[in-house]
Amino acid sequence: MATGQLFSKTTQALFYNYKQLPIQRMLDFDFLCGRETPSVAGIINPGSEGFQKLFFGQEEIAIPVHSTIEAACAAHPTADVFINFASFRSAAASSMSALKQPTIKVAAIIAEGVPESDAKELIAYAKANNKVVIGPATVGGIQAGAFKIGDTAGTIDNIIQCKFYRPGSVGFVSKSGGMSNELYNSIARVTDGIYEGIAIGGDVFPGSTLSDHVLRFNNIPRVKMVVVLGELGGRDEYSLVEALKQGKINKPVVAWVSGTCATLFKSEVQFGHAGAKSGGEMESAQAKNQALRDAGAIVPTSYEAFEGAIKDAFEKLVEAGKTTPVKEITPPQIPEDLGTAIKSGKVRAPTHIISTISDDRGEEPCYAGIPMSSIVEQGLGVGDVISLLWFKRSLPRYCTRFIEICVMLCADHGPCVSGAHNSIVTARAGKDLVSCLVSGLLTIGPRFGGAIDDAARYFKDAYDKGLTPYEFVESMKKKGIRVPGIGHRIKRGDNRDKRVELLQRYARENFPSVKYMEYAVQVETYTLSKANNLVLNVDGAIGSLFLDLLAGSGMFTKPEIDEIVEIGYLNGLFVLARSIGLIGHTFDQKRLKQPLYRHPWEDVLYTK
Repeated sequence: MATGQLFSKTTQALFYNYKQLPIQRMLDFDFLCGRETPSVAGIINPGSEGFQKLFFGQEEIAIPVHSTIEAACAAHPTADVFINFASFRSAAASSMSALKQPTIKVAAIIAEGVPESDAKELIAYAKANNKVVIGPATVGGIQAGAFKIGDTAGTIDNIIQCKFYRPGSVGFVSKSGGMSNELYNSIARVTDGIYEGIAIGGDVFPGSTLSDHVLRFNNIPRVKMVVVLGELGGRDEYSLVEALKQGKINKPVVAWVSGTCATLFKSEVQFGHAGAKSGGEMESAQAKNQALRDAGAIVPTSYEAFEGAIKDAFEKLVEAGKTTPVKEITPPQIPEDLGTAIKSGKVRAPTHIISTISDDRGEEPCYAGIPMSSIVEQGLGVGDVISLLWFKRSLPRYCTRFIEICVMLCADHGPCVSGAHNSIVTARAGKDLVSCLVSGLLTIGPRFGGAIDDAARYFKDAYDKGLTPYEFVESMKKKGIRVPGIGHRIKRGDNRDKRVELLQRYARENFPSVKYMEYAVQVETYTLSKANNLVLNVDGAIGSLFLDLLAGSGMFTKPEIDEIVEIGYLNGLFVLARSIGLIGHTFDQKRLKQPLYRHPWEDVLYTK
C-alpha cells in the first residue's frame, strides 16, 4: 500500500468501459481546478477504437479510444490510475490486467458484487506489487483542487458547495460512497474543506482499508486532521484502533461507525452494503465506536453530533496554531451544456434542420402527425404513406390507389433500359446492393424517367394558357423541344401501351375530373396525324393524370400544385418505382452468380 499522496494536479487516468457522464464530470472538475491538461488521458472500450468528443471547459477535445488495456497503457505511459466502470462480471479480470501493467499504480473498481475470491486475488496482487486498489463497490475518491475519480462528489454544484475546487486541511475516508457526499458537505461547513477523500467501497473485502488511508493521510503534511466514517460489519475499524493505540497516527481522528440502530431489530439486518452486516458483538457499531473512543479517536455520541465534533476538532487546531484555514478563492464558471441550458430555459439555440413530415421523438414515429400504429391498424398502404410523407396530408383512397398503380406499372421495364443495365453490370462486378441501386438510379434524368415531370409542366402550362393542341405542338416545335410524354420506340397508334390504357381507365372511373388527361389525348390525336409512333406514352399519362389528381381532389391550392410540379414530385414516383426493379435485377444477378460483365467486341464500332 502506498504510504503518501495518491494523486496530484497532473495525475492522469485511463477510463475503462466508456461512460459519457462520469468522464465529463471529471473533465469539468479539471477545468474548475485550473488544470492545464485533462485528467482522462484515454478511454478503453473493448472492440472500439478512435476518439470520443468531450468538453474541457469551453474547448471541445477528442480523447483517444483504445480497444485493449495494453494498447492504452502503451499509448499513455504517464497515466497511472485505472478507473474501472466494467460490470461485476468482468471487473476483476480487467482490473487484474490493468494492475499487471507497470504504468498503473492505482485501480478504482466501481462495480458491486465482484466475487469475493476475485477480490482477494486482486488485493493479494496489489499488496505484493505495492499498488493500490480502491473498491470494489466504490464511488471513487477525490483530491481537492487536483483530481477526482468518476462520479465522486456528485454534480458540479455539489462540488462547488463542498469547496473541492481548492485543497482544504481534512483527510476523509469512508466505506460508503453515498454517505461520503453527506460528510463532504458537513466538513465544508465547519472546516476549510477536504484535502483528500476516499470511499473504500462497501463490499466485504475492500482493496484498501480505512486504516490504510488514515495512515497515508498521517504522512501528508497538508492534511491536518482525519475524519473516518465506518459501518457495522467486518473488523476493518479495529486495524485503525490498533494503529491509534500504537501511536502511528499523530493527527486528530474524528470517527463514527454507523449502524447503531441495528440493536433495535430482533433479527440480523443487512444495511445496504455486502459488508454492512454484523456478525457478532465485536462487529456491531456500538462496539467499534467504543473501541475507537478508547484508542483516542474523537467519537461523538451520535451521528447527529458528528458534524459538531468535526467542528470542535478543527477549531482547536486553529486555536493551537497547528493549521491556518485555507483562503477562499472564486472558482471559474463551468460552461453549461447546451442541452441542459435549453431544458432549463436559460438559452435559445437555433435548430439546424427543419422537418415537417415526420417526428420520432415520442413513443412511436409519426408520419405527418399520424402515429405509425394507426397507419397499420387502419390498413393503409404504400400510397397512403407516400401521401403523408410527400404531400403532408391524407389523400382520398382513389388518389393513393392511383399512386400505388403508378409505382407498380413503373417498377421495371426489362433488363435493357439504361438503369437496369447499370445495376446488372454493377452487381456482376461484385458490388453491394446500395452501390448497384445507386448505379442504376444515377441514369435517371431527362432521357430516362425525367419526362414525367416535364410532361406535367408543359401540359399544365399549355392547358392553363388555353392553347389548342395545334398551337401547343407547333410552339414546342419552333422552340426545338420535343413534346414530353409523347412518342415511343415500339408502341404505335394501332398498338397502344397497355399501361396507358389501364391508367386512363382507372382515372375515368374514379377521378372527379380528367381535364388534363383529355387535353393530353387531344395532343396525341394531333401528333399521330404527323407520325404513327407519336403516341401518349406512360410518362405523359402519369404526368397529365397527376395534374388531374392534384386539381380534382380539392386538397391543393393552385400555388401548391405549381410548387409540386416545379419541385419534381412526379419524377420522385419514377425513382421510387424503378428502385424496386433495380433491386430486383441486382438480386437476380447475385442469385445467378453471374461473372464480371464485359461488353462484346462485335457490339462496338472501332473507328478512327
